[in-house]
Amino acid sequence: MNSIRALLSIKQLEIDYPSRDGQGRVTAVKDLNLELAQGEIGCLLGSSGCGKSTVLRAICGFEPLKTGEIFLRDKVVSSVIVQLPPNQRKIGMVFQDFALFPHLNVLENIAFGLQHLSSSQRSSVAMNWLKRVSLADKADAYPHELSGGQQQRVALARAMAPEPDLILLDEPFSSLDIELRERLAGEMREILKTNNITALLVTHDQFEAFAIADKVGVMTEGKVLQWDIPYQLYHKP
Repeated sequence: MNSIRALLSIKQLEIDYPSRDGQGRVTAVKDLNLELAQGEIGCLLGSSGCGKSTVLRAICGFEPLKTGEIFLRDKVVSSVIVQLPPNQRKIGMVFQDFALFPHLNVLENIAFGLQHLSSSQRSSVAMNWLKRVSLADKADAYPHELSGGQQQRVALARAMAPEPDLILLDEPFSSLDIELRERLAGEMREILKTNNITALLVTHDQFEAFAIADKVGVMTEGKVLQWDIPYQLYHKP
């Protein structure tokens, strides 16, 4: 692998944790390798418990590594001896339930992560991102007044507003009905691509993976069996 051209590079990643009976350790992720270039969208596809969310936590800096290395822009952020604090990694996160603050309006939710800016700058940046996700008319609305799809776009705008190097998305469509999931998958890809955002998504849904991602990794029992473009995965699994 050539990590020089990769925004995200994961090499020989292995993560384990204590077994429930305390008598040993269980491997959650084993010998995982992947790369994403600037503006590329990747997806880890697998059933619950396969280790895909553990990978996201490791990229964020919340999981210690047994072996391997994680690079962001050619800098080691995680290894056996290096653990860059999560708040120094320039990573945005979109959660399953969107995690919007119910007591803040839409504009305030997006501006929340921009505390390093002045009040007027925060509002300006937040409004700019609302326009990018076509929700400028909802700036004064509160989360409970929005549809599920609108809440998701607000969560995505909030994650992108601080201009992170990487966006991580943890089952972002799981709480939505199937028709809405199909429509929003296309919308999310368009937003990410238009803004040249590098992103890694985890999902159990094959349709979501193929609709959004440039590269998909099929994951089972902690291992990525194949990391390739959707066409190759579908026709040459």
